[in-house]
Amino acid sequence: MQTYDKHKEQFLKYLRVEKLYSAHTLQSYQRDIEQFVHHLEQQQFTHFAAVSHADVRRYLSYLYRQRYARKTVARKVSALRSLYHYLMKEAYVEENPFVLSQIPKAERKLPQFLYEKELNQLFLVSDQTSNLGQRNQALLELMYATGIRVSECTSIRLQDVDFSVDAVLVRGKGKKERFVPFGSFAHAALRLYIEEGRVQLLKKSSQTTDALFLNHRGGALSERSVREVLNKLVKDASLHIHISPHTLRHTFATHMLNEGADLRSVQELLGHENLSTTQMYTHVTKDRLRHVYMNTHPRA
Repeated sequence: MQTYDKHKEQFLKYLRVEKLYSAHTLQSYQRDIEQFVHHLEQQQFTHFAAVSHADVRRYLSYLYRQRYARKTVARKVSALRSLYHYLMKEAYVEENPFVLSQIPKAERKLPQFLYEKELNQLFLVSDQTSNLGQRNQALLELMYATGIRVSECTSIRLQDVDFSVDAVLVRGKGKKERFVPFGSFAHAALRLYIEEGRVQLLKKSSQTTDALFLNHRGGALSERSVREVLNKLVKDASLHIHISPHTLRHTFATHMLNEGADLRSVQELLGHENLSTTQMYTHVTKDRLRHVYMNTHPRA
């Protein structure tokens, strides 16, 4: 077990220091590796180098018997393939037994997004005479205006918002930074919140913080709290829909493409490393175009 722990910790350190992986991703890798190690110990293996391609196939069979989703199995295979790639580079093992393992294709689900009518209902429910109402409105406007991830949203500092050019500095995956513009509605909501609501919320805490979005105690708003805010807005708007921070990200991308934005621009705004990740939104717009065509063309 000591050998396993040593190699695991070295690999995770490599991902953290050199690859700049997020804490969430590192936890996922750690869980997948520890599960694999537990399986190896049950099979009486004492080190990673003893694993063969046949052993990997048996492990995959075990995962399927445990009824893991294809997407989950694909993630585990990817993590373990990366582990062995690192171990080969460091000369701990001679071959990568996962290199021939085919990652099962996950079911391609179209991203869920909100229609403008649903969005407009959300924008109308916050009490903008209250501190929390101003914060909620600014949060909703900014997330829809920029399509940022919830982790990116909660990491925004007060000084990251530049009203002179109406843009916000966003720290994305791998600590990559990008400037994302926002429009007049987000500008107005942010101005009101920063000049009034945030000032009052900050007084409720004995400590100071430069976090843009604050909770009711004056501390930095967490990712979980952002989800709770969105759920409250949905409830107050009497909408029978499920919404998450990522729904707003999907909505931003879908609406941009529907209005004629090019794929490369949307990719840059979203902070996607690969264009293929952004391309999933074209499926949504194609479905919408087909729906419009079938309902409007005289000979459809």
